[in-house]
Amino acid sequence: MQLIPMPLGPINPDVEHMVVGAVLFGPLYFFVRRMVLRLNRVLEDRATILEEVTGGRSAELRREAEEIRAAREAMLSEARREAARVRQQALEEGAALIAAAREDGVRERDEVLADGKAGIAAERLAADTELRGHVPELASKLASRIVGEPVAATTGSGR
Repeated sequence: MQLIPMPLGPINPDVEHMVVGAVLFGPLYFFVRRMVLRLNRVLEDRATILEEVTGGRSAELRREAEEIRAAREAMLSEARREAARVRQQALEEGAALIAAAREDGVRERDEVLADGKAGIAAERLAADTELRGHVPELASKLASRIVGEPVAATTGSGR
């Protein structure tokens, strides 16, 4: 039995086309293979760099930076607490000074009022004493006007 070549139409390859295809496929294969190897090498380098960033010297630097930041935050927090304590202490001292000044003012006011009342009482007593000396004279003048005749003034207390 002999094989009869069947016409396959456009799928039927020619030997010359097969040879040209094989000759062109070889360099193309080596070129693509070289590119894939280079791509793999780049991907491996990238993975190594990423590993160093996440677990190498960069990670150590990042941890140190985080520790420094945490220490700085702690110092700032302590400084804020200290400032709040100083501010509260200043408010308390200010309130105490205001209360002391108020007490001094009240005390001075009371002293001035007491001195004023004592002065007024002394002046009233002096005025009363002075007027009591003139009362008999004034009474006799008034009685003389009312009666129409001169009335003599008495010097003693007429009670």
